Amino acid sequence: MFPRTLATAACSLGLLMTGCAFVGDHVTSQQAQLDPASLDAGAALRSAAVDAQWPDVQWWRAYHDPQLDSWVQAALSGSPTLELASARVREARAMASAANAALDPQVNGNLSLQRKHWPSNAYYGPGAFDNTETWNNTGTLGLTYELDLWGRNKNSALSALDIAHERAIDERAAALELEVNVVRTYVDLSARFATLNIEKDTLERQRELTSLADRRLKAGLGTQLDLSQAEAPLPDYERRVDATSEQISLDRNQLATLAGKGPGAGDAIREPQLDLVATFGLPSHLPAELIGHRPDVVAARWAVAATARDIDVAKADFYPNIDLLATVGAFAAGGPLTLLLHAGNGGWTAGPALSLPIFDGGRLRAQLGAASAEYDEAVALYNQTIVTALGEIADQVVRLRSLNTQETEAQRYLQNAGTTFRLSEAAYRRGLTDYVNVLIAQTRLLDAQQDVVNVHAEELSAYASLVASLGGGLAEPGDGATASEMQPAIGSKRAAQIKAKAESRPDSHS
Repeated sequence: MFPRTLATAACSLGLLMTGCAFVGDHVTSQQAQLDPASLDAGAALRSAAVDAQWPDVQWWRAYHDPQLDSWVQAALSGSPTLELASARVREARAMASAANAALDPQVNGNLSLQRKHWPSNAYYGPGAFDNTETWNNTGTLGLTYELDLWGRNKNSALSALDIAHERAIDERAAALELEVNVVRTYVDLSARFATLNIEKDTLERQRELTSLADRRLKAGLGTQLDLSQAEAPLPDYERRVDATSEQISLDRNQLATLAGKGPGAGDAIREPQLDLVATFGLPSHLPAELIGHRPDVVAARWAVAATARDIDVAKADFYPNIDLLATVGAFAAGGPLTLLLHAGNGGWTAGPALSLPIFDGGRLRAQLGAASAEYDEAVALYNQTIVTALGEIADQVVRLRSLNTQETEAQRYLQNAGTTFRLSEAAYRRGLTDYVNVLIAQTRLLDAQQDVVNVHAEELSAYASLVASLGGGLAEPGDGATASEMQPAIGSKRAAQIKAKAESRPDSHS
């Protein structure tokens, strides 16, 4: 009789499981992951690919400025932004450990010691314990172990671990962003100092020319107009010196803020001595290898992997949940406290416990649909991150090439403007021309000098942007989720759909 009952229960359970699985298969994901190698790198990237190395983790040392090195290190060790990212990593790892604990047996103990006074006139009249006091004690030790036949707890733990990996990569991305911000601010500070030196030289030169115009007027060789024209630019040049000095102070404050220090820490920053020594070039297998070197791309891969596991968790909810339960304990009502320890008062229970969703109003299907949609969102974000990353690299390559050409042209303009100013100044000193020509030549010289400073600063900043677009050396190919980890294991039908959709994607090379 008992075997027949057991067989009937097993068949019923199998039918219920089949029904549950059928319900879950109606929900599928729609997004296909983008293959970076399928993207057309473009002429700019192809021409720049010289099989160069990926950026070094301390890429800023290419600027050869010890003061910059110290400020980047100070920012990495003292920035509240990185401390926040680090705290999020620790939180995610703790949650992953908590999720992983569900895979192990759970043991709980319970002890209850109660002293009871029995009334002399109870509801049913006097009893055996009339007007006495006794102990009512219970001690149990319980074990619970979920078999996890469908991988629900395992996939939940893997999802939490993937999120922890994502947070760790996010911390690296935050570090890279901080490094780039420090370098850009430092480059801006360098340009401000160069501008200040130019403006001070221009102001001093203008004062000398004003003094010369005054002497020529007193000697009867010049006019009041010449003196007035020489004096006119002085207030503006003095204003420029003050404005640039203000910007230098602001950049110093910004560096101190990035490093997590007070404004006073930036007061001691000296004039930067940047000397960028770096070969411009890109890795030859850029699109294909990009997924392993950009922190944001690696983080997006872990996000896809986590949501893939969430689909498996939601799918497992359709199946029966089987727990193994066991309890051993002692029970004693009445008698002394030590009665709980007597062998005859012990007892135990053991056996399986099964729970099965039969009707839930569509809740499980809705949960699976939501998990599938979140997976599609993660894949779409991953695809967009790859496209954006490749576009950023191309932008910086185009920008660096243009700035290199602009710097050459700016240097030629500066050389011509310098020659024109020297000739006009010499002619004015000999009385061969009026002061208007000197003023025009000096204005052009000032513009040319500022152009050289600006273009050079933009070139230094563009190098930092290129390094950032290549990942800054903060991620390695082994840091990311594998292709299999980025696919939920919810049936061959869905996998075939994703594969077919990926193969039908238009080839961007054509």
